[in-house]
Amino acid sequence: MTVLELACGALSLRISTAGGLVLGFWKDGAESRVPLLREAPDDADALSASCYPLVPFGNRVKYNRFTFAEREYRLRPNTDWDPHYLHGEGWQSEWSAVEVSADAARLAFSHTGDATPYVYDATQSFQLTEQGLDMTLSVSNRGKDALPFGLGWHPYFPMTPQTTLRAPAAKVWTEVEGWLPGEAIAIPDDLDFSDPSPLPHRWVNNGFEDWCGEAVVSWPERGMQLRLDADPVFRHAFLFVSDTGFDPQFKRDYFCFEPMSHLANGHNLPDLGGLHVLQPGQQLSGSIRLRPQDL
Repeated sequence: MTVLELACGALSLRISTAGGLVLGFWKDGAESRVPLLREAPDDADALSASCYPLVPFGNRVKYNRFTFAEREYRLRPNTDWDPHYLHGEGWQSEWSAVEVSADAARLAFSHTGDATPYVYDATQSFQLTEQGLDMTLSVSNRGKDALPFGLGWHPYFPMTPQTTLRAPAAKVWTEVEGWLPGEAIAIPDDLDFSDPSPLPHRWVNNGFEDWCGEAVVSWPERGMQLRLDADPVFRHAFLFVSDTGFDPQFKRDYFCFEPMSHLANGHNLPDLGGLHVLQPGQQLSGSIRLRPQDL
């Protein structure tokens, strides 16, 4: 594991080759250093990090199996607490730092199958400018068969008492037993982020369909907001707010808003939920941009 420190102007970033994780993203203000993502120690795992990559897909595959091109594929669960295969392999694997400078880094990771049928190369790039952070994630199918691929990130944003989120979308997916998606419905009032709104004071674990590709997190008491802009490939998003039933240590101090190229459990949806079928040798890539702004 190697921890890399990048900086440009008032912005700084820490990333780890363990899981390809972000460990922190900050802006230096006039009086203090403002965290733009949840701060994490150097030895953090993905679930306690600031952000981690979702590759070669995000969220769950129901019952660890899917059928594609008239062939059934099976996966082995990759956690000891979730019965469904979760988030691909990138977040649990060691990446290599292939390019590093004062304000940029590129990490690479290869997967050769085993627990899943996926064989691929992935790269994750980070570029700091004085305006913000650009992140790019790419995956190339190195297997012998076409398969459905997807991309995403799983950032953890600080949540303060006055935090608001703006992230317009068309529909939301209900949650059913096993942390799985149920069906797409009209967005209820407390999950409607068409305008800046506070996060619900309850468990939230829902996917948003046809997200507009723009989100703004605001922290009024810190005089800061963060704008997230995503490439069109990220048509969907996922929102997570924990509770003490799931995490006894939860202090309502973070939430997750995850840009994704596809819907949760897309492998088992009739249209693959936005997953992209990559032929051998084909690549899928997408970028997001994080821009802090003073309020």
